[in-house]
Amino acid sequence: QLQLVESGGGLVQPGGSLRLSCAASAFTFDTYAIGWFRLAPGKDREGVSCISRNDGTTYYADSVKGRFTISRDSAKNTVYLQMDSLKPEDTAVYYCAADNPWYDYYCSATINEYDSWGQGTQVTVSS
Repeated sequence: QLQLVESGGGLVQPGGSLRLSCAASAFTFDTYAIGWFRLAPGKDREGVSCISRNDGTTYYADSVKGRFTISRDSAKNTVYLQMDSLKPEDTAVYYCAADNPWYDYYCSATINEYDSWGQGTQVTVSS
């Protein structure tokens, strides 16, 4: 099973930036679509962003559109989530997950479609 490790979380002031990393253990990393999800206290897990395995499709939730950017560095087996203009409501544990879809341009914000998950990294936006 693919192993994923998130890093880059922390405490940041409103308006600040963080870059989350999702490092994968597999040499076949490019066959996976990667999604980022978050879980805030008292809320359901939310799909934040995803990128297809050929990087041709990206998705952003309306709540983060224009502020977050997802990207992949295949040489490092890593997917990044650049988070700018952070708001207190972005506070959550962020998870990355991997899916092996049949279509190169496909990625999803649906939790049940993902097979492998990381352990999560805490992001706190507070002054």
